[in-house]
Amino acid sequence: MSETSTASDFTIEAHALSRSFDDRVAVDGLELRVARGEVLALLGPNGAGKTTTVRMLNGVLAPDRGYARVLGLDPAVDGEAVRRRTGVLTENAGLDDRLTARENLEYAARMRGFSIADARTRVDEQLERFAMADMAEVRTGGFSTGQRKRLALARALLHAPEMLFLDEPTSGLDPAATRDVTSLIGTLAREQGRTIILATHFLGEAGRVADRMAVLDRGRLRAIGRPEELAADLWDGIPADIDLGGPVPQQVLDLISSVTGVLRADARATGATIAIRDRAIMPVVVATLAANDIDVFGATIRAASMEDIYFAIESSFTSERT
Repeated sequence: MSETSTASDFTIEAHALSRSFDDRVAVDGLELRVARGEVLALLGPNGAGKTTTVRMLNGVLAPDRGYARVLGLDPAVDGEAVRRRTGVLTENAGLDDRLTARENLEYAARMRGFSIADARTRVDEQLERFAMADMAEVRTGGFSTGQRKRLALARALLHAPEMLFLDEPTSGLDPAATRDVTSLIGTLAREQGRTIILATHFLGEAGRVADRMAVLDRGRLRAIGRPEELAADLWDGIPADIDLGGPVPQQVLDLISSVTGVLRADARATGATIAIRDRAIMPVVVATLAANDIDVFGATIRAASMEDIYFAIESSFTSERT
């Protein structure tokens, strides 16, 4: 986040947001700001507080203490107004299996205040957009999980919401359907400027579309930031692999280590694994090896994945419990 950002730059702001159920704390003092047009991956194990957070931000649950502002509104007070401007996809698609795909969407459109004519027009647009026009008159009871998720996402977008809350949008999908939904999420943010909160267990998909990640554990926000920022906090240097065609002697590792900006160099089966201060160091390492008549077959900078970062963070708070 830029230090020059103002309140108007944020679609979501939460301060000390908390909610308990009986004696269980679901969300504990959440501090959060989400910029307009941003995709935020809300990550954490079962029971971390992801769904409760989404429900409070969308005005379905009131917090016990703290407050939130969503699109400038207090969802605990103006929940209906918030939901008119947001779209929600829950893990359970929540379709009426007695109705056809068209009827499910038309019913949702009418509930949102569309006229009959406008509802039909909007539903036709959504059925085409989600490649479901040929299934418009089919009852949803016979739909696959992927088809149900696509129709539920079409329903969430019927009223062209300014932001989306997506709770496990790829849960139960096959790889092809997962790819389609993930691609659509990216398109909605990049091309249409929608803010998206993506609560998910599926780190690979989140890593492909999220701008930032927020890690919850037992209701507490443990880390938030861009993956590269969090990786820099977790590890010293950028990891990279150098393919030298086989094992290398210590003197080659010492040569690599002598390059300014190389933080460490370790042997591996086909060469060396190194950590460098920044990406510009890699060409210098390769040039140094070549100047010493050492063949370089490949050099690859390895950006830490969202999975790497998440599990490193999870490991740190797991160790705190023991």
